[in-house]
Amino acid sequence: MSGYGEQADADLADAYAVEDAVLERARELSLAATVRPVSPGSGATLRLLAAATAARAVAEIGTGTGVSGICLLRGMRPDGVLTTVDIHPGLQRQAREGFAAAGFAPSRARLIPGPALDVLPRLADSQYDLVFCDGDPAESTGYLAESLRLLRPGGTVCFEGALGVGAPAVRELVRTIREHPDLVPALLPVGDGLLAAVKR
Repeated sequence: MSGYGEQADADLADAYAVEDAVLERARELSLAATVRPVSPGSGATLRLLAAATAARAVAEIGTGTGVSGICLLRGMRPDGVLTTVDIHPGLQRQAREGFAAAGFAPSRARLIPGPALDVLPRLADSQYDLVFCDGDPAESTGYLAESLRLLRPGGTVCFEGALGVGAPAVRELVRTIREHPDLVPALLPVGDGLLAAVKR
């Protein structure tokens, strides 16, 4: 699905993004744990979207070592809270340390260990400004259904990896979001593709 021009665009987006020592350290931890973090361009885009929506409540699927979480927190309102879910508590401990190193109080992030599709149903309806999904592509349809329930009208859902794999589940997700009557979508050529949609 992706081509040379799109990869060049992604490389330019990564080069444009400026990252500090905190993000660089989180990336190092992610690579050491063989968990792929969002690209610098994707991280900058997530920060932009959180800022553009003046996000106070954000849900994240896939904490990792905190790369995307730091980006989201930096774009959110000063009183915003990130709720982030991951099946690996050890990675979440590293993410919590990264959030602290970035200057965020412990109350700014709620880290919940467990499978996303077990945790998300426990979160409140229509209370989130942004949902970022970077979990198992095979579960993306379930993530979308939960995201639409969690988001307030005008909220944004984002999926990482929309261009990178080409798996049947990813192709189905891209098509479903494009054709959904309640979503205004865009497929952004940053990283492995960031699929974003606003809930009407």
